[in-house]
Amino acid sequence: MDDTQASEPLAAGRLADAELIRRLQADDLGAFEAFFERYRGLIHRTAYGLTGDPGAAEEILQDTFIRAYRHRASLRTDVSPVPWLHRVALNLCYSRLGRRRVQTHPIGEAELATLGDAADEPPEWAERAELRRTVRESIALLSPKHQSVVVLYYLHGLSLQETSAILGVRLGTVKSRLHYALESLRSHLEPEPRPTGRRGPVLAVESEGGSS
Repeated sequence: MDDTQASEPLAAGRLADAELIRRLQADDLGAFEAFFERYRGLIHRTAYGLTGDPGAAEEILQDTFIRAYRHRASLRTDVSPVPWLHRVALNLCYSRLGRRRVQTHPIGEAELATLGDAADEPPEWAERAELRRTVRESIALLSPKHQSVVVLYYLHGLSLQETSAILGVRLGTVKSRLHYALESLRSHLEPEPRPTGRRGPVLAVESEGGSS
């Protein structure tokens, strides 16, 4: 019996989203554990990316999944739960940021590494590290709504359409927020000397078919 119970979360972890949600809605605790493990990384990165506070990020992570469990009956089986989870996490982040100021280092070194090129040669690492510190400090100055598009689009690598769906705003709004965020970042990054002749990091919003 114990062996069977121990294998349930593992088995649930192999299920497709739709079946996992159906089991979750049927009060299968193994399915909820698998659901949590499947998406905890994404939600924690979003929470930490916006708050810069490890403790706050952990609380937001827990609160997000508590709400997911409480509202499990409303989760849809025909679409990914990721946009719903992100919206809950973002709202919790905004609420926390509105109550008090948390430490202003929204994106850490590990997360900012995703903005760099992992194939860089060793001589460029020191320059990249300094650049990431500058970018981190600049992102800390953005408003939460502009930080959120940077986190979702650049940190998570979501498309413009996915970012739009998660934030619940129009595609044009996402583009305008990204444009504003990038202009703000460039205004802080441009004064920095660039020995290689490049001006700032490559933070361009890539065009996507049918979204112009």
